[in-house]
Amino acid sequence: MNVPLLDLKAQFRAIKSEVMAVMETVCDEQGFVLGPRVAEFEQATAHYLGSRFAISCASGSDALLLSLMAMGVKAGDEVITVPFTFFATAGAISRLGAKPVFVDIQSDTFNIDPRQIERAVTPRTKAIIPVHLFGQCADMNAVNDIAGRKQIRVIEDACQAIGATKNGKRAGVLGDTGCFSFFPTKNLGGFGDGGLITTDDQALADALGMLRVHGSRVRYLHEAVGINSRLDALQAAVLHVKLKYLDQWTEGRRQNAERYRQLFTAAELLSRITLPVTGPGNFHVYNQYTIRVQKRDELRAFLKEKGVGTEIYYPLPMHLQNCYRELGYRKGSFPVSEQAAEQVLSLPIFAELTPAQQEYVVDAVAQYYR
Repeated sequence: MNVPLLDLKAQFRAIKSEVMAVMETVCDEQGFVLGPRVAEFEQATAHYLGSRFAISCASGSDALLLSLMAMGVKAGDEVITVPFTFFATAGAISRLGAKPVFVDIQSDTFNIDPRQIERAVTPRTKAIIPVHLFGQCADMNAVNDIAGRKQIRVIEDACQAIGATKNGKRAGVLGDTGCFSFFPTKNLGGFGDGGLITTDDQALADALGMLRVHGSRVRYLHEAVGINSRLDALQAAVLHVKLKYLDQWTEGRRQNAERYRQLFTAAELLSRITLPVTGPGNFHVYNQYTIRVQKRDELRAFLKEKGVGTEIYYPLPMHLQNCYRELGYRKGSFPVSEQAAEQVLSLPIFAELTPAQQEYVVDAVAQYYR
């Protein structure tokens, strides 16, 4: 049996006629950048997330960058985040000449460890970027408590967590801004790149709307040096269709996660692997289903031979990347992140995954350990 890590074709088949119809409509309208299609999608997404404002942009990476720009982060400032994340989290900080200051993660949820944050705050600290990794929220109560006392901003990197909640509130409304990615492999993925920023702050929303179009509110008049980061109307139209199905797909992922738990338990593999842990008050949307294993690379090679798709998110933490050598970190600086990088393995979890495919995945893991 072949079990891909992700099967976007299966998702598309179910909604093909609806998506193609709306794409044809946009082509007939010949309006491709921003415009009413984008505004409609922004309004729908803001309503879904429970945010006052939603400002779309060209990617999740730009969502992070624009949030930092709107908050006035500049060269010489510091922004606290985690080393166990996708590069864009730290890269957005560096693009402004600011310094990423890393703190370690919690070993169970892979999210930022709030106990490490306060000691990392300095007079130069302007923001914290907690990452809602793999589909569940960081401990935002603790993060916001520190940020409030220290008078620093909070940017949620929710690029993997659309639809996730913490104590009933959606990711994206738990900080000053929330940043989302619509990369095709995300739970809500477009047909290319796309991003979005949420906020309840009118001033931030106005600044974000200006900065995404070269710092301009009125054509050819520029109030600031912004960037060109706009969502295409075609992407907005496709995403608007797919947004209607997001909760259905999320439920499919959650059911698959529960089935994995049952199958791995029945196969008596819990002494060999560590299953994902959901933090208190969290509603997990499983952008990834990430287990911890010993001899991870050997298991992955075995699963590949069996036709099972896997991925490693992420094999090398940010503080050990060549481009961040100048920050002065070294191996051992963040042991929890480093251990995670050596042990994590993500298995197929997409909503269309069948019970038979999951049984095959678990049986293949069991074969390896036998």
